[in-house]
Amino acid sequence: MSQEFPFNIYAKDCPSRVFFERLSDKWSMLIIGLLVQETKRFNQLKREVEGISQKVLSQKLKQLERDGLVHREVQATVPVTVKYSLTPLGVSFTGIIDEMKVWAEGNVMQMLEAQREYDLANA
Repeated sequence: MSQEFPFNIYAKDCPSRVFFERLSDKWSMLIIGLLVQETKRFNQLKREVEGISQKVLSQKLKQLERDGLVHREVQATVPVTVKYSLTPLGVSFTGIIDEMKVWAEGNVMQMLEAQREYDLANA
């Protein structure tokens, strides 16, 4: 039985579109995917999310914190230690990310072959 929601993501003014956009962002998904494992410091995330710049990581963490998916904890040490973890809302999204990860890893070869065939046919 389907659940009724007051929002329609296909409507242009639906607020869920912003959330949908955020959660379909590769960096956001990779960050959440790592934080489900354990609480991490900024530099740990930077090392583990290969290819992300410091600026983009900082922006994405702020967005995810604002959206209620990530919790930022500042510890009064010298130097200051900042740790990131998932909120219950963030944890609730990790199953979807895991399913997408498994699907992507399981189907990437088919996608690459389709791209190769397309490129050859349209060269």
